[in-house]
Amino acid sequence: MAVFLLLLAVFSLTFAIYPIQSTPGSHADVHIVYLGHNNGLSPSLTSRFHLQLLSRVFTKPDEAREAILYSYSYGFSGFAALLNSTQAATLSETEEVISVFRSRMLQVHTTRSWDFMGLSLHTQMEKSSQMHLKFGGDVIVGVLDTGVWPESESFRDDPHLGPIPSSWRGTCVGGDQFDPATACNRKLIGARYYLAGFEHELGPLNTSGGSEYRSPRDRVGHGTHTASTAVGAVAPNASYFGLSRGVARGGAPRARLAVYKVCWFRDLSGRCSDADILAAFDDALRDGVHVVSASLGSPPPLMPLFETSTDIGSFHAMQLGVVTVFSAGNDGPHAAMVQNVSPWGITVAASTIDRRFPTVITLGNNASIVGESFNVKDMKMDLVESSSVFTDGTCAFEQLINRTAALGKIVLCFSTMGMVSSDDAALAVYAVKGSGVIFADTITRKSIQDNFLPTVHVDLYQGTQILYYIRSSSKPTVHISPSKTVVGKTPAPVVAYFSSRGPSSVSPNILKPDVTAPGVNILAAWPPTSSPTVIPLDGRSTKWNFDSGTSMSCPHVSGIAAVVKSVHPTWSPAAVKSALMTTAYVYDDTSDVMLAGGTLKAADAFDVGAGHVDPLRALDPGLVYDAGASDHVLFLCSLGYTAEQIRQMVLPSPALDTSCPGDAATHADLNYPAVVLADLNATVTVRRTVTNVGANRDAVYRATVVSPQGARAAVWPQALTFSAYHDNNRASYYVTVTPAKLSRGRFDFGEIVWSDGYHRVRTPLVIRVTNLPDDGVGTVGQAMGDRDHGAIDLQAA
Repeated sequence: MAVFLLLLAVFSLTFAIYPIQSTPGSHADVHIVYLGHNNGLSPSLTSRFHLQLLSRVFTKPDEAREAILYSYSYGFSGFAALLNSTQAATLSETEEVISVFRSRMLQVHTTRSWDFMGLSLHTQMEKSSQMHLKFGGDVIVGVLDTGVWPESESFRDDPHLGPIPSSWRGTCVGGDQFDPATACNRKLIGARYYLAGFEHELGPLNTSGGSEYRSPRDRVGHGTHTASTAVGAVAPNASYFGLSRGVARGGAPRARLAVYKVCWFRDLSGRCSDADILAAFDDALRDGVHVVSASLGSPPPLMPLFETSTDIGSFHAMQLGVVTVFSAGNDGPHAAMVQNVSPWGITVAASTIDRRFPTVITLGNNASIVGESFNVKDMKMDLVESSSVFTDGTCAFEQLINRTAALGKIVLCFSTMGMVSSDDAALAVYAVKGSGVIFADTITRKSIQDNFLPTVHVDLYQGTQILYYIRSSSKPTVHISPSKTVVGKTPAPVVAYFSSRGPSSVSPNILKPDVTAPGVNILAAWPPTSSPTVIPLDGRSTKWNFDSGTSMSCPHVSGIAAVVKSVHPTWSPAAVKSALMTTAYVYDDTSDVMLAGGTLKAADAFDVGAGHVDPLRALDPGLVYDAGASDHVLFLCSLGYTAEQIRQMVLPSPALDTSCPGDAATHADLNYPAVVLADLNATVTVRRTVTNVGANRDAVYRATVVSPQGARAAVWPQALTFSAYHDNNRASYYVTVTPAKLSRGRFDFGEIVWSDGYHRVRTPLVIRVTNLPDDGVGTVGQAMGDRDHGAIDLQAA
């Protein structure tokens, strides 16, 4: 029973990061003290200052030295230390300190997807002059995850890559079963690992029997999967036990990989410490990475932007020209569950690709039903409904009433009976020695995964037909054929049911997620010593594995960002993000998603951001919304930071003014590739500035505006003129939005499109009118809860 419950816990995990409560006590806890940038000091001087500051709350200098775990001294200034609550409170009142917060223990959140997005390989790739065929050459992508399996074909040495870029300052460290001399090469150029925060929170790492590796080697599999999705080399004949056979590769197969292992195998999951994550960010910035890929996050309630390791690390990465890509989280489809909402990071939602795995189910009466599965067996067995095995038909171990009814049989389970998941059902049926599961779920929720026990997924209609057959037959039987791989026959993309939605619960005037990318059943590299399901009883071994989640869509965008950086090395992170957002394409009617309550609606900007990424168009976006230090000064002002604090956070420059304006700054003032007004109660005008990055320096762009249903939007001027003669490549425009109704309840959606006849630069326009008298319920706060209903109203309007 205990073993089963432990296994059951595994399948309840999703690869998103969730805070884990530590046991409170009188002992010191790991805290992070954030101080802003490092004032241009050397790392040694910065570390000395950290020790001096920490000594203020200890009676002896040696105690401070023993308490410190990390000194963050390159990309930013701060440290992680063991502090009690009094010491932490004292430091938080110190003038030099911006924030002090507990380091949380967290958990971690292809052969077709790149072709689906139009980024195809060519046999004569080296001879092609097309821009995208650089495929990220000499761009360095740093992956913060569970490590890497260096022997994978995705990370093999490739003499065509040439020497390691001279800008690289990193290293490849050794450790348990990880020899730098053989592990790292011209592809995998760096590998580090971080344990101090993890071990202070959860105790010594368990390395017995291959439970973990005290090295950058991947035990969980998640890091290997995400790294190969982003930058994996071309690997022919990849498949998952024969399914989806083809060429596997990353989006930027010529890019270099640097691995930062911050998450560790514990209780059948990967756990990571804020303190370790921030140390990895600091090293990655020192090492010289160009893109950071981190499938990490935390579900609401979200911490303030400068009280999380990911927000701090990505803020300083942005200032140093490094793009950071995050996953949106797997807590959909409810509103306001999106994670990683800082405006300086790219947040990615998950969607499907046009690949299916049809599996024919032939009943004993010769009726055939086509479900989906990763089944590789030909199975002819007796069939039984769940009500014969479990109380009320709920496929869960605690509902077991007949231990022999499922023996050697296929069990029909419904998600709607007890609200169980397919992995719950598979483990429950396995525990009673069943041979497989047919799992019926709603159309919008229906998705396939390897549940260790063969599981075929069908919709509720199909499941009901199978149920009728079982009840009408004296000896029901079923023949389940091996699954097949079919591409191009399924409408796609469709936003994934699990993908976390907006609006942001911290900054609702910043659109999140930013974009969406493939994140369902992505095939990528996997450690052969880790079973596909990570369950100890699963004795299978594979070099390739399917996985789903925004943690899969995140490395897709990381790979695209690397390609963009290889073509445009001088572009800022804001320019790269803008190129991805303004060229993304909007979903069509196939993108219906299910809301709470069972209502269908078309996907909107809180589901998919600006839309689905288009790698080729992103290389030539025409116009970009760039954002420098001054833009972020105004944003920090809107968060309530003082001029002195902002001076500590933003890298200094001669023309930089860190003072806040007299009138209140808002989040909408940031030069962002979207306009979101979450609390529109009167006419509002916002400014945006675009930079012409197209080949035609004498371009003229004209605007087309689609107003949201609840407001009237106008753009001035309606044409933007750029001139090479006058060296004029930047232009500003103003968006004026006026409420067109009395309302205080829903978001509506429109767009602004600038076009020169060739480029199409699309900017989402999202508003929520709040001009009815306040009845005591907060407007923006209510928006977080009412967004679902607003979307339903949109469909009916």
